[in-house]
Parts: sequence; C-alpha cells; structure tokens
Amino acid sequence: MPSRFENLIIVVSKFLNIIAGIALTVMMFLTVIDVALRAFGAPIIGTYEIVALLLALVIGFGIPQVSMDRGHVYMEILLNLFSKRNKAILNTTTRIICIFLFILIGYNVVSVGNEFRMSGEVSPTIKLPFFPMAYGVGVCCFIECFVFIVDILKIWRGKYE
Repeated sequence: MPSRFENLIIVVSKFLNIIAGIALTVMMFLTVIDVALRAFGAPIIGTYEIVALLLALVIGFGIPQVSMDRGHVYMEILLNLFSKRNKAILNTTTRIICIFLFILIGYNVVSVGNEFRMSGEVSPTIKLPFFPMAYGVGVCCFIECFVFIVDILKIWRGKYE
C-alpha cells in the first residue's frame, strides 16, 4: 500500500500530466486552425509563439508522469544480467544521479525564469511573458526529484519491478 507521500506524488504527477495533455490538445487544434485559416489568407497571429510556449508545458509537465509510468527507454537486457540486489543498487544509484541532475536542471530553469521576469522578456508578436513557463518547468523538475525518491522507496521495498 502506497504511503501518503507516494499518493501525493502520484496525484500531483497525474494533475501535471493532465495540464500537459490539455496543452498538447490546444497545440494541435491551434495548428490545424491556423493552417486552415492560412489557406484563406487569415492566419492566427502568434501561433508559432503560443505553440512553442505550450511545447515547454507539454515536455516539462509530462516528465513526472512518464517517469512514474516508467515510459522511458532503458536497457532491460543489461539489467537482466544482474542479481536482484545488484539491480536494486544500480537502480538506486541511477535515481540518485537523476535527483542531482534534475535539481541542477530545475535550479537553472528557475534562474532563467527569474532573468526573464527581471528583464520583462516577452514573445515578439503577442507579448506573452516567458517567465511563467520557465517557472512551471522548473517546478516540474523538482517534482521529478520526488518521483525518483518514490522509485527508490519502491526499489528497496521490493515493489519496483
């Protein structure tokens, strides 16, 4: 039975994934409508900018759920050569490395968001600010660290695989 901490991370990851799905759907409809309107000489202004910003949401907000679902690519052939204990050690080690990596990524993305906010940088055509997207992706990187902690707990409880 998952702990409260694990349940919280599961709920947060699913919520972020829903936001990523909505952003992807909006990207799809916006692109289709823009292409259709271009045929009539009336494109939607700022479509490229909106799609680019939504792509940041799709990628950043989707990462925790993909990790939770183990939807990433990994070398199972190599892992099958190890004993159960050595698999646990290897999986734990990679998760710890990933925690440090995502802390670094999250910190840097939030720093870039601060620079965007302080400079007032916005998209060129429709003047959308960049900093909210950077902050959102940065927070998702920190949430990803908690997903890795949940993985480590599952590994050592023997419930990971």
